Amino acid sequence: MYKLYYSPGTAALAVHWMLIEMNAPFELVLIDIEKGAQKSADYLKLNPDGRVPTLVVDGAPHFECPALLMLLAERHSEAGFAPAIGAPERADYLQWMFYCANTLQPAFRNWFYPDEAAGAENATATKARARAILEDGFARLDARFGGGRQFMLGSQLTVLDFLVTMLTRWSRNMPKPATAWPHLGAYIDRMRAMPSLREVHKREGLTDWIGG
Repeated sequence: MYKLYYSPGTAALAVHWMLIEMNAPFELVLIDIEKGAQKSADYLKLNPDGRVPTLVVDGAPHFECPALLMLLAERHSEAGFAPAIGAPERADYLQWMFYCANTLQPAFRNWFYPDEAAGAENATATKARARAILEDGFARLDARFGGGRQFMLGSQLTVLDFLVTMLTRWSRNMPKPATAWPHLGAYIDRMRAMPSLREVHKREGLTDWIGG
């Protein structure tokens, strides 16, 4: 039994979604970010960064969304959510997971919290740079789907798709959201049709974006 600490629509969504998709037993614990619950002494003992998600695995807390996705894929290898070591798709899998974690996620944080990176006086420039990085990323993803592939690594759903879809969801209120790119938008529509993604939106009380 896993225990997932989450807040609706955050980086916990991809982990929550994956747990549902692979039908793993888990307990869901709400962390009310608006009330600052992520900074409480009890929660900081689990996750010293004071962020979500945190996933308790075999009694021990772990964090960082991409790492949790990869961990779950390894623990449930029968689900086929990650290429095996030595598989031809393995290099692309690792490359894109780290691109999402190291390039796209930080850019989103700078977009949503521009004061953090360089102070309030530089917030406008920070957001402009974040937008440029994200739109470049969406263009790269769009090109990847231009050849007709169904998922990020071809015909097989992997944890990379959980992560990419969650990130594209975060762009929904940006001036040019990910859905504005034709091939990427078609991919997002396919992912939004998945019953498990609709279920995680239902459980987290999210109604925007999932309907189109």
